Amino acid sequence: MVIITAGMIGVGKTTLTGLLADHFGTQAFYEPVGDNPVLPLFYENPKQYGFLLQIFFLNRRFDMIKAALADNNNVLDRSIYEDELFTKENHKDGNISDRELAVYEDLLDHMMAELNQLPKKAPDLMVYADADFETILSRIKKRGRSYEQFEENEGLRQYYHKMWLAYQGWFDQYQVSPKIKLDLQRYDLSEPENQKIVIGQVEDALAKIQ
Repeated sequence: MVIITAGMIGVGKTTLTGLLADHFGTQAFYEPVGDNPVLPLFYENPKQYGFLLQIFFLNRRFDMIKAALADNNNVLDRSIYEDELFTKENHKDGNISDRELAVYEDLLDHMMAELNQLPKKAPDLMVYADADFETILSRIKKRGRSYEQFEENEGLRQYYHKMWLAYQGWFDQYQVSPKIKLDLQRYDLSEPENQKIVIGQVEDALAKIQ
């Protein structure tokens, strides 16, 4: 059983990943944020660091999904399957050139071909964490990473809204594995009762698959 979590920044993926890993007694693979030297630079100057950031993330996510698919049980906080979403949105914004996008897509194709050679070729379930945009903003503000704050940066707020909209379409188009959408606005994971409900929803989805 390999579960991947997906969703917008600030929605609660990391909390969800830890919750599911603890419940199922398995390893959690977390998105490389705290040890990412490029991410703060990207927030300061997205046009200069857009391509470098995506290559950094792609390399890390490739290593993570290979390690996860090579094992029987684990949970991933964001995966290689949603990496291209960020790259294409950065390309639309002019942060990544046409040539850089072509290099990225060629590299991604080679990585996906390698994954297709593994005994286990895809996760068992994708768990998508959802919430409305204002809830996303309040959670970004609450966790307090300085480079993520948008109160005096309307461009960053607009970027968040654009990514929030893009994620809605990404979930609909995702076909790599079975999927489930969790309402983490209604079921705020800071409440223990909501944690039980969410775990139950994931267990029900896995039972249908198995």
